[in-house]
Amino acid sequence: MQTTLATSLEDIYKTLRPEPLETAEELKAFYRLEINETRGDDKMKRIRLRLNRAASDGIPFKACVMGHRGVGKSTELSRLIHQVRDDFSAIRFSAVTTLDPGNFRPLDVLILMMVEITERTALPIEQGGAGCKPSEFRLKEILNWFATDETTQTQVREMAVTAAAGAGIQPDTLWGQLLGLFATLKGEIKYAATRETKVLEYRVSRLTSLIDVANKLLDECNKLLRAATGKQWLFVGEDFDRAGIPPDRIEELFITYANIFQDLRTHLIFNLPIGLYYSGSAPRLPFPGDCSFVIPDTPVYHPDHDPNAKGRAALHQVLQARMDLGLFEENQMMRLIVASGGNLRDLFSLVNYAADNALLREVADARISAEDVNGAIVNLRRDYERRLGQSPFDQEEITYEDKAKRLYQVYSGSKEAQITDPIMYALLNARAIQEFNGQRWFGVHPLVVDTLVAQERIKRLSSGEAPGGSI
Repeated sequence: MQTTLATSLEDIYKTLRPEPLETAEELKAFYRLEINETRGDDKMKRIRLRLNRAASDGIPFKACVMGHRGVGKSTELSRLIHQVRDDFSAIRFSAVTTLDPGNFRPLDVLILMMVEITERTALPIEQGGAGCKPSEFRLKEILNWFATDETTQTQVREMAVTAAAGAGIQPDTLWGQLLGLFATLKGEIKYAATRETKVLEYRVSRLTSLIDVANKLLDECNKLLRAATGKQWLFVGEDFDRAGIPPDRIEELFITYANIFQDLRTHLIFNLPIGLYYSGSAPRLPFPGDCSFVIPDTPVYHPDHDPNAKGRAALHQVLQARMDLGLFEENQMMRLIVASGGNLRDLFSLVNYAADNALLREVADARISAEDVNGAIVNLRRDYERRLGQSPFDQEEITYEDKAKRLYQVYSGSKEAQITDPIMYALLNARAIQEFNGQRWFGVHPLVVDTLVAQERIKRLSSGEAPGGSI
């Protein structure tokens, strides 16, 4: 990601990218504290406090972070990892790059964590490891657990030579055999759809014993890291809320097999779909209520539909850090800020779309005009209208008429309408309704307000404006 200011329409896409900020350089260049000041509470400060207590008490800290896609969860986790780096070494993994998003099973996540902590512990201290491998006894214990899995063992023998050669060691050593096993397991995890069902079923039947093996490994790797660096391991599992991961995979992992996370002796933070938090299964999550942290959007309106100057100013700061605001014609930047509903990913998408519109006009010294902004807003509004249909997270079929009635009730400020039920869950999952700051108030997304106005479900003022909509 380019970390210098975009000074032309052609460069805007280089700084307004949807990827989270990860490096210290990116955070310094683009992170703005003003965003968190509008959210009612800095969730990372609270998590950091709890982590520090856990580090002292020796009790594993386990939490989940949730929020609509695009609010900046991964960026917030990057900031947390950077802030606790003196006490914790983070093992960060993604559900979409290290797992098979559509076919992974709970066991895959546990095995992945075992592989990651073993390999990371063996790395030199200057590369974030402990500079030493787990004991031979521990390596044997892992190998023995998989030894009865004949199909896997055949593949391991084939992979051990290649994996060991790549690491510059002998394949017949314990470490060489383990590298072969890990190479095989990582291939299975990444391409889970090709795995034999009988292999998975056999492993699941022995899950309790694997958790025991994993805990002994986690204890030893943590002890080695503390002795070498004074730090402790922290797992950060991300992207479990990405599109393309079936809801039943998520429920199986975090509800059906919640004991995996409850029983593991390690610090961990997982990013969960907000839809699971807004479902009837939420009470069964393996993370206590005070360890479930929701990161809300930045409000662009107050509950009474008056403009939220503080929220808009924070979003203005975000754009100002990334691009020359002179590339907008007068008033056009604010129109995109409002239309985004305070969602950072939507804001970046809107600005990029409008900038491309301006470029495609092929006019010398073009700036983002009202016409360009109109096109961007219409494009994103279509997406929000599509989401008002049936959602895969809906627990039951809900008609649009029921959704529209609830949207109007929430828009009108009805407290009764804000009680969560299947209709509310569906609208929250679709981002048609947003949840804001520590006061936990709900609002209808500005683009959805536009739709309700067009359907004459919300009346315009005599001036022609629709309070709470895009402008």
